[in-house]
Amino acid sequence: MTTTAVMRKQLFINGEWRDATGGKTIEVVNPATEEVIAEVASADKSDVDAAVAAARAALDGPWGKLSARERGKLIWKIGEKLLEKADEIARLETLHNGKPIFESRQIEVPASAECFQYYAGWADKIHGETVPVKGNYLTYTLREPVGVVAAIVPWNFPLLLTSWKVAPALACGNTVIIKPASQTPLPALALAEIAHEVGLPAGVINVVTGPGSKVGQMLVEHPGIDKIAFTGDTSTGKGIMKGSADTLKRITLELGGKSPNIVFPDADLDAAIRGATTGIFYGKGEVCAAGSRLLVDTSIKSEFVDKVAARARKMMPGDPLDPKTRLGAISSKKQLENNLRYIEIGKKEGAQVVAGGGRADIGTGKGYFLQPTVFDGVTPEMTIAREEIFGPVLATIEFADVDEAIARANDSNYGLAAAVWTKDIKKAHYVARKLQAGTVWINTYNIYDTAAPFGGYKQSGFGREMSMHALEHYTQVKSVWVDLNQ
Repeated sequence: MTTTAVMRKQLFINGEWRDATGGKTIEVVNPATEEVIAEVASADKSDVDAAVAAARAALDGPWGKLSARERGKLIWKIGEKLLEKADEIARLETLHNGKPIFESRQIEVPASAECFQYYAGWADKIHGETVPVKGNYLTYTLREPVGVVAAIVPWNFPLLLTSWKVAPALACGNTVIIKPASQTPLPALALAEIAHEVGLPAGVINVVTGPGSKVGQMLVEHPGIDKIAFTGDTSTGKGIMKGSADTLKRITLELGGKSPNIVFPDADLDAAIRGATTGIFYGKGEVCAAGSRLLVDTSIKSEFVDKVAARARKMMPGDPLDPKTRLGAISSKKQLENNLRYIEIGKKEGAQVVAGGGRADIGTGKGYFLQPTVFDGVTPEMTIAREEIFGPVLATIEFADVDEAIARANDSNYGLAAAVWTKDIKKAHYVARKLQAGTVWINTYNIYDTAAPFGGYKQSGFGREMSMHALEHYTQVKSVWVDLNQ
């Protein structure tokens, strides 16, 4: 693994790089080496105020005066520039998140570019309508931007989840303040630099870095913020709802998950085994929609779990910067310890570890690496079956029939995603309709496209990211009445 010189990064406000007013910084750590790779400015209230003022001025000024088509062209250029800088940005992503460079370079950066180019196409297709009303009136609607949007982004997909918020917000004519996670701020800062390079007016995109409990809370409570778009854990999402209540901000929340991956005995079992392992181990399991509950029919459970466990034992972590690596480092020491804590809880509550269960060493003696872990003998009331672990830890639960599979799948506070594995198309559609989840995959897992909406049921949040449905969250509708009576 290559040691990288410590980078020093400032805030990006009103088209300029600046230090935090108080001069404070936060350290960014490479989870694969435990080395500090960057020092990033930690914003104060005056910095947040300046970002809000800059965003408001751009909204009322140059950005608001551009035509929708001109906005779309600039947004498209962001996507192009992301692809031009893909190697550089992917490396940043991997260095401070620990994910394999393969995922960063081949999946996350291209998907982020696609997101900007998708919404660039929407920019001049967002419009109002005429309304047939009683009386001699012309009535029409205007679909207008909500205003200044705060995008509060987690550490697991720093660039992609930023793109999911920023791209539709810009397409609708809003301005944005990005608050990236403290552990992974570098892609958001790179995105701001790209936006500046392609010609977005100053103040359209601003980035304020620092602890979420401080900087994020300032944005949540700030009277100059019109909307919060948040991805993160459910408890933080609840706090954002409470904190924004006094100013009645618009909010969209994409929160936690405990997604069921349901395997029926008539499935293509080889495909289902691949789907079960990639469903939980892709992204090190640090994926909101990870298939962390494996529900398997009793008649095939033993053989199926044995094969999943055997596959898991082969998926050992490696150097995230090695293009051959498919499982990287857990994103932080805190997150590694949290995963290990849940593994111990699972053991104490009677579940059996059939693969993994401890830290992994890739030969350096450093890094927050965890063995892919599979539990068998999990019952629905166990902690590891109910709480989001957010790591490569799989809980296997058996079921006797279709109705029990549906009941156990829905027996959760969460409802972000689910999957069904069966060759019976009627059964597949029946179960998909019954599952309480915002996304249901049939005979596949972890497939996404910018054109398809993504979001949760229940305590996995509300609102949708991606697709045309996201545009609704970044616009507001005005009715205009014209008296035509003579």
